Amino acid sequence: MDTIELGDVTVTRVREFYGPIGFTPRAFVPESSEGVWEAQEHWLRPEFVAGEPPVVNAALQTWVLRSEGRVILVDTGGGNNKPRPGTPWDHLETDFLGHLARAGVEPEDVDLVVNTHLHADHVGWNTRLDAGSWVPTFPNASYLIHRNDFEFWNPANGHTSVLGDGNAHVFEDSVTPVHEAGRTLLWEGDGYRIDAHLRLELAAGHTPGSAVLTLASGTDRAAFVGDLLHSPVQILEPDANSCFCEDPGRSRTARWRVLGWAADRNGLLFPAHFGGHGAAEVARDGGGFAIKGWAPFTPYTPDTSHTPDTSHTPVDEG
Repeated sequence: MDTIELGDVTVTRVREFYGPIGFTPRAFVPESSEGVWEAQEHWLRPEFVAGEPPVVNAALQTWVLRSEGRVILVDTGGGNNKPRPGTPWDHLETDFLGHLARAGVEPEDVDLVVNTHLHADHVGWNTRLDAGSWVPTFPNASYLIHRNDFEFWNPANGHTSVLGDGNAHVFEDSVTPVHEAGRTLLWEGDGYRIDAHLRLELAAGHTPGSAVLTLASGTDRAAFVGDLLHSPVQILEPDANSCFCEDPGRSRTARWRVLGWAADRNGLLFPAHFGGHGAAEVARDGGGFAIKGWAPFTPYTPDTSHTPDTSHTPVDEG
């Protein structure tokens, strides 16, 4: 199953890539406690870690929402032909647009694109190469981006990032072309209402403009959380950030808030990079949270057609 219904909204999972990305578990989530990965290994394998020594499996995927007659994409993955030196997404070549077509969506059909934040692996298919130039992949869509992220990642503003050069070229090839084409909608403040079922909420920390898309339709609740959760270990340990957060304190606050929201409303959480069944239900467990169940999506199997560049991999001190 690739599509589920949540109230009056349908959610389809469209894959770009799934497999090892060259990070050892505690390099990926350095604030995770010593031994937690080993203690949970019986269910983390093979969907979330694999190999010896273990490395992280992660997915690049887009969530396709159909709501009130519109087609909405949540994040657009890594993209083809993008220069991403030192990252697993360098010059990817995948059949993402073919997967999207098999889900019943042609680029011209898309009405809205939600970029939860402007990291390389969330905006890549914003654009595609056409006669040597980057052009909007979805020519009829508005691209929703929080202004905080737009300003932070614009090289003209001279901001520094914990990623160093890890997000190089992204603004120029995946944001500027859609902005210059007049397709961006730069929302501001704490929230933005898309329709009666969908609302964007600022969840700054991972990046200054990171956002969560909440869904409330009928009795169903869900949240598309971007990179608030890179790994299910962070559900068990909400204080544990990944190695990619610009403001670790605000990331922790946002993660605790969305986990509490989902637990109290029986909501599904849709992280950007979970393999396996893709989305999880959580429950309160003492002072923290536990995984209650998984969405009924067909589990992914690893992609062996792309070998990630692991030159970026930090030394695992844990």
